[in-house]
Amino acid sequence: MTRVRILVGSIAAALAGLPAMAGSRPADLSPRLAAALARSEASERQVAWVFLTDKGGADLRVERERAEQPGARAVLRRVLRGQWSARQAFEDLPVPADYVEAVARLARVRQVSRWFNAVSVEADARALEELARLPFVERLDLVGRFPAGRPEPSAPASVRSSPGARPSAAGEVDYGASLGQLQQIQVPAVHAQGLDGSGVVVAVFDSGFDNLGHEALATTRVLAARDFVNSDDDVADGTDRGEGSHGTNTLSVLGGYRPGQLVGPAYRASFLLAKTENTDSETPVEEDNWAAAAEWAEALGADVISSSLGYLTYDTPFASLSWADMNGRTAISTLAAEKAAERGVVVVVSAGNEGYSAEHNTLGAPADGIRVLTAGAVDAFGVRAAFSSVGPTADLRIKPDVAAQGQAVLAAGSFGPTSYVNVNGTSFSCPLTAGVVALLLQAHPGYTVDQVLAVMRSTASRAAQPDNLLGWGIANAAAAVAAPAP
Repeated sequence: MTRVRILVGSIAAALAGLPAMAGSRPADLSPRLAAALARSEASERQVAWVFLTDKGGADLRVERERAEQPGARAVLRRVLRGQWSARQAFEDLPVPADYVEAVARLARVRQVSRWFNAVSVEADARALEELARLPFVERLDLVGRFPAGRPEPSAPASVRSSPGARPSAAGEVDYGASLGQLQQIQVPAVHAQGLDGSGVVVAVFDSGFDNLGHEALATTRVLAARDFVNSDDDVADGTDRGEGSHGTNTLSVLGGYRPGQLVGPAYRASFLLAKTENTDSETPVEEDNWAAAAEWAEALGADVISSSLGYLTYDTPFASLSWADMNGRTAISTLAAEKAAERGVVVVVSAGNEGYSAEHNTLGAPADGIRVLTAGAVDAFGVRAAFSSVGPTADLRIKPDVAAQGQAVLAAGSFGPTSYVNVNGTSFSCPLTAGVVALLLQAHPGYTVDQVLAVMRSTASRAAQPDNLLGWGIANAAAAVAAPAP
């Protein structure tokens, strides 16, 4: 723990030397926000980011003392895998409460972000004008949306109930019908080495988790849960907004364990569950939820984020981003993923289900992230699924990075504690890929994010000839674990 103490001391020293970032210049409105206001009625509410000038004064020592510091596990992960900087120390400081209160008097506050020193709000033109006059507001920007996308591909009609687990041979796992989706990425060979995700913390971002009482999740260890849509700790269904069958599916694919039925790659990992998507609508605020969840999960010590969400469809009247903005530096969720990666969290996301275009990429944020591991989808035979989104990013980087099965994937269902379904989409190649990452980190806990990305790419099936259809190819857990450190 000596390095941990050194890091904490370095953070304190850096904060002591940082100047306050207050300014007196009037706030700027981004061109996108100005255009949205120009074409809308004055009473129409916009969803906008309010970026602040500083963290509340010159004495940052005081701010540091009242800050909620990252937990010991998060600090250790940052030491092992992160790229520490004084900027991160400043970003970890809380947004000043008096600033948030002043903003809340003018607009409805949705999320507060330490990393971006910003508040997301819903406000009409008059309120935005008043916000721009506040002396501590640096700029305002629109929380964008993407043009209409395709729904998740329908799965084969194969809802069934468990007849009961079959006995396993001594020292072996009975994978049941989930064997194929794991064999394709060489997970059973890694399980045979005694690796199962133990000691790794995986945060799952989804639309909620409606069936945590399912038999395949009976032994799943959930450390914490948070609903960022409804601002509470209940991620299940109920009277709240949103429906959580999708989260039940993805969590079971990653960490389920019911021998003879369904086994996930990282079935003995620990999990943080974040409800970040409101299935009742598709509005830009969900990217704000993603950023807030990333800060929450990082502070709680997450090693991996698995996010089967892409922001491609939002309801009118929100102004749009486009494929050209998939450049790794525009969407808030993408920028938040990068900040998490800087702190040592491996972020795995689904590529999207927009299929192929000869003209441009079909990715959805944060799949365009520079240090994000983006998962495309193949079928059971290793052939690219037609719906799987493609690259390159707008700045011409290869995406996706790797692939896993995304057609006819076995998952826990929402029709009772013994129901199972076959599901389609890059939503399910993502948790399979994240499970491989968890196994890799269990085997090599000191690997940095960049090392994980390098190993996952270099050991995949198309490593010698990557392309923008499936990236470096189908992930290979056994080869990744056995590969020499980059």
